[in-house]
Amino acid sequence: MVHELDDADLDLVAALQLAPRAPINMIAEVIGVKPTTASRRLANLQERGVLRVIASARWTVLTSGNPYVVWIKCTPGRTRAVADALREVPEVQSIMLTTGITDLYCTIYPLPGTDINDLLTVRLPLIEGVDSLRSDLVLRAASEGFGWRLHRLDAEATAKLTALADYDPASGTAGAPVPELGAAELDALGMLLDDGRVSSAKVARELGISTSSAYRVVQSLLESGTARPRAEIEPALLGYPITALITLQIQPRHIPEALAHLSSHASARYTVMTAGPASVFYHGVFRDEEELADFTTGDLGDLPGVVGMNMSMVLRVLRRQWIDRGEGFVLGARRTELLPRPATAAS
Repeated sequence: MVHELDDADLDLVAALQLAPRAPINMIAEVIGVKPTTASRRLANLQERGVLRVIASARWTVLTSGNPYVVWIKCTPGRTRAVADALREVPEVQSIMLTTGITDLYCTIYPLPGTDINDLLTVRLPLIEGVDSLRSDLVLRAASEGFGWRLHRLDAEATAKLTALADYDPASGTAGAPVPELGAAELDALGMLLDDGRVSSAKVARELGISTSSAYRVVQSLLESGTARPRAEIEPALLGYPITALITLQIQPRHIPEALAHLSSHASARYTVMTAGPASVFYHGVFRDEEELADFTTGDLGDLPGVVGMNMSMVLRVLRRQWIDRGEGFVLGARRTELLPRPATAAS
């Protein structure tokens, strides 16, 4: 069953994408509804399992190395069994059922202590039903899923909500310094990963510290981009049912321009430079096939230095951000036991 969202729901989601942690009464004022209405609708979306506000974390903080994008070809009839096996691999952050020359696409985030060579050359290939596997190292990320927006609200509302965000959405980008995390920061980060709207008061209670200390810890995590709050919801529910995974072979001198252009496109969810047969990987969402066709012939066609392209379509998202998806785009429980955790706090 597909859970349909009405206009008021869509306004609320669009607002949460811009200001995931803003007080609900302030969000309500901006989108023009009563606070009780906004609060009730948010609770309803969460209870129906179609929306969660979580936080993603910079991989440089929580993992032992850069992520990989992995393409898996399965033996006939074994694709779903392989996907089920991948769900139990802690390093697997996302899983998608795809068309094209492979059957599954997933992202791999090495955990502290992970032997990435063993994972990619032994553990994954030995899953029953895996016929072949290709893994490409992510060298640089130009855009990530937390930055994708439903462009629905007018300029005034967008500006007000952006001002309400208690962090800079551009923080934590490539090249930004990685902060050292102590015990309190790590514990607070764990709470934010599970609940992106967790209050400083709750952090204080859980960690046994003062509210002012909890506020400073949370703000430090947000402002540094260590934790990046996001409204987690499937784009298909927001009117974007088409997901394309595109790999581009681009002449090296043109890669920076391609990354900048593609990451700024309204469809961009994940734009990265990779080490592999393709130098750029693009994950985009579209309203329909015609919009994708225009993007392919226009935006991609205008890119300089492109010497090859391959496109796969996502048939179904099975996991994203360690959250398994059910029928009707319902979000399961976040597999918090699978989330990357540093082995020890920084001294």
